[in-house]
Amino acid sequence: MKYIDHGKGGPASCMTLQDGPVPQIKAGEVLIEVDFAGVNRPDIYQRMGAYPPPPDASPVLGLEVSGRIAAVADDVATWTIGDSVCALVPGGGYAEYCAAPALHCLPVPRGLSLAQASALPENYFTVWSNVFDRGALTPGENFLVHGGAGGIGYTAIQLAKAFGAYVFTTVAGPDQIEAVKKLGADVALDYATQDWAREIENLVGRRGIDCILDFVGGAYIQKNLKLLARNGRLVQIAFMQGAKVELDCLPILTQNLTFTGSMLRPRSLEEKASIARALYKNVWPLFDAGKLQVLISAVFELAEAAQAHTLMESAAHVGKIVLKVR
Repeated sequence: MKYIDHGKGGPASCMTLQDGPVPQIKAGEVLIEVDFAGVNRPDIYQRMGAYPPPPDASPVLGLEVSGRIAAVADDVATWTIGDSVCALVPGGGYAEYCAAPALHCLPVPRGLSLAQASALPENYFTVWSNVFDRGALTPGENFLVHGGAGGIGYTAIQLAKAFGAYVFTTVAGPDQIEAVKKLGADVALDYATQDWAREIENLVGRRGIDCILDFVGGAYIQKNLKLLARNGRLVQIAFMQGAKVELDCLPILTQNLTFTGSMLRPRSLEEKASIARALYKNVWPLFDAGKLQVLISAVFELAEAAQAHTLMESAAHVGKIVLKVR
């Protein structure tokens, strides 16, 4: 099969198209003939050597795919050869074939293309588990997500709005502001030109923000804590601007705050299977009802993975970047 090799890692140019063996599936797995693979920021970190895959995962980049089932393990009864699926995978997505845990596969929602379906798993698993499980977001609450124009951001905006929250977000520039407002954001602020923390504080006053999803870190952490309402929750999923900061933690005590976070990839098979079941029950019907959109910013051929990563690193996109594998 064809796959993307990133060698010893480095800049985007280190990725090349290579030939290699088709993965051998284990108990509980299916083999997916990949049509499209989603591109995610963890792929960039892995390419650069900062996010190694789990010991039992494929070293090939790629955490989500869509395509058709090509083979099933003897103990798998939930899928049959030929089924169209999208899947969260521990690695190996940038390839013509990818092994996936059967319990981490979901049917392609009605009305969506395989390209759109490849943009779902990483975003929706991440947002559901962090915003609704850890963040415990409930109807009527104020919710803030940073980077609302990216894959995680625009997913969080739509889901929070669908479940009755009032949604704030930060983005870059007027085009992104317009895009996220069309997706349901009630308030969108340009982090490059506006003092977003002060603007939000002026809008919510003592009411505060109930739940914040952040991947920026750095100086954002203190600002996030200050914005939180009593019993508010700050959920951290990455630290693009640094994890080591000096903090005034008194608000955590005085406001009874929760500061938590998680990484998706290292979670157990059963934890991810539980998230998949929750998505199928609570979110997939929203796709069937036409209440959720999938934004594809760009589609690149598999051999153009370097260009895809370069676009993601520029942060100039709105929505998801995907690779067309076949």
